[in-house]
Amino acid sequence: MPEYTLLACASVAGVVLAERFWLRTGVFRRAQYWLSMAIVAAFQVLVDGWLTKLSAPVVLYDETQTVGVRAPWDIPVEDFLFGFSMVTLGVMLWVRHGREAEPMEEVTDDSP
Repeated sequence: MPEYTLLACASVAGVVLAERFWLRTGVFRRAQYWLSMAIVAAFQVLVDGWLTKLSAPVVLYDETQTVGVRAPWDIPVEDFLFGFSMVTLGVMLWVRHGREAEPMEEVTDDSP
């Protein structure tokens, strides 16, 4: 398997395993997460499509390191895997940090 493809698949597996066995945020069960991923994907198609268009690419790929599938607008499919991993890990860490940062109920001593 080409290196870029292998790393992209490994990033997805790593993020899913981190959620399942370490972070346990439950983001995959939330509609808000999937809606945010749809929004990210829409903008990723616009930006990545412009950057990777074969007619005038800004970013070049070594085609021997990818599976060679590009869709839509000449975007290597591996970019979507890395995008998923990056955004999902960011969301999971944000949610996890938010839970840890919630203030604990303080016990006060009101005696004179």
